[in-house]
Amino acid sequence: MHRTGHYGAALCLYAPVGFLAIAAGFAELAVAGGVVAVGGATVPDLDLRVPFLPHRGPTHTVWFAAAVAAVCALVGAALGGGAGALAAVGVSAFAALAGAVAIGSHLLADAVTPMGIRPFAPLRDDRYSLELARAANPIANYGLLALGVLLTAVAAVGGSAVAGAVG
Repeated sequence: MHRTGHYGAALCLYAPVGFLAIAAGFAELAVAGGVVAVGGATVPDLDLRVPFLPHRGPTHTVWFAAAVAAVCALVGAALGGGAGALAAVGVSAFAALAGAVAIGSHLLADAVTPMGIRPFAPLRDDRYSLELARAANPIANYGLLALGVLLTAVAAVGGSAVAGAVG
């Protein structure tokens, strides 16, 4: 997938998380998590700019997703630390989830292309591909973006309605 498809995939995967955060009364945290998820959605493709890294190599694995989630958790703990230990743990866990969504959504979007991904390399060399659309397919990329925007809007409205009904 291209950038627009990756943004759309991140929005699709993050929408239920955002819904739950908004419904629980954490709208600001939901927005921040969405920024992390969408902002990090193209991070795995940094391998295109690093000469010694093969495209869809180490940055396209579950191990990389776990590493990004761990870094996000540390940043979240630091940012949430001023509100107390329990808040720091909650913000840390939410930040880790947002980081995992960012990278996980990228992997899922690339798995729909014929090139696929090898998410468990180097432990397993199995390639996963649904072979639904080529990465450069504009219909797939913009369609995924449109779906992500739609799901995000529904999640925001629905989460707000739940929060308003409960509060």
